[in-house]
Amino acid sequence: MEAVERRRAIAQRLAQADGPVSAAALAKAFSVSRQIIVGDVALLRAGGMEIFATPRGYILPGEPAALTRTVACVHSGGEMARELEIMVDQGCQVVDVVVEHPIYGQLAGQLHLSSRYDVQEFIRSVSKNQANLLSDLTGGIHLHTLRCPSEEAFQRVRAALDEAGLLWKG
Repeated sequence: MEAVERRRAIAQRLAQADGPVSAAALAKAFSVSRQIIVGDVALLRAGGMEIFATPRGYILPGEPAALTRTVACVHSGGEMARELEIMVDQGCQVVDVVVEHPIYGQLAGQLHLSSRYDVQEFIRSVSKNQANLLSDLTGGIHLHTLRCPSEEAFQRVRAALDEAGLLWKG
């Protein structure tokens, strides 16, 4: 398969996927290395295709939810699972995590977590890779972009985070 055909097939596979597709799975499907897939995705992005890299693989942006909101949080790494579970338990998708770095400005990491399963897989990946969290750079203070089904769901998230002591009040 020619490189151009492979990139078209990757775009089609991502468009038809119900969830994230890992570079390893794409590499296996197209009988190429993971690095070739990473390069193909970079070229697709350079060509204008919007592709998000999440901890579980590549996804295309879905239909936007009725409501996008931002919430400010503060906590240690040990409280991350509880924070994320509060958000997804109210039906919200955790789109990303954002910190304000004194040198680099705003840094963001794509998450796209929609369920407790997604949260647990993310926590496992952090642990397995012994990865540092973006919020470690800012003393635990960070933002999350949420896609919520309603304003009421967002307010429930805020109230539950506040009750758990995870809502940053500045």
